[in-house]
Amino acid sequence: MDCIFCKIVDKEIPNYTLYEDETILAFLDIFPHAVGHTVVIPKKHGETIFDYDEVMIAELHRAIKKIMERLQTVLQPEGFTVGWNHGDAGGQAVPHWHVHIFPRWNGDGGGSMHSVVKKNDGINVAEIYKRFG
Repeated sequence: MDCIFCKIVDKEIPNYTLYEDETILAFLDIFPHAVGHTVVIPKKHGETIFDYDEVMIAELHRAIKKIMERLQTVLQPEGFTVGWNHGDAGGQAVPHWHVHIFPRWNGDGGGSMHSVVKKNDGINVAEIYKRFG
């Protein structure tokens, strides 16, 4: 497989591991956007969250909490931004589902999740809701 994250899991590429268990690996991003920027991945390959069952999704989220606790203890950030880019339109650069943890400090220049996209095409929320039947 030509997946960079799978190569990291297989130890073909070195990393700065912060957390590892049987199913999850978390490591410092080598092109960090913040001090302590961490990438969390399932060891089993899948491109998006849709490729994983509920058990794996829960395992990943349990690991995220543990990693955030460790980052909080060591770096003492004032907050976190946590999330993932899903698919090409969502900005996903590596086709292996991964979650980013960004430790945050007041005045760090970053924005909230609401600053990522600002285009709603003027559609009324009630109209969108109707589509869900």
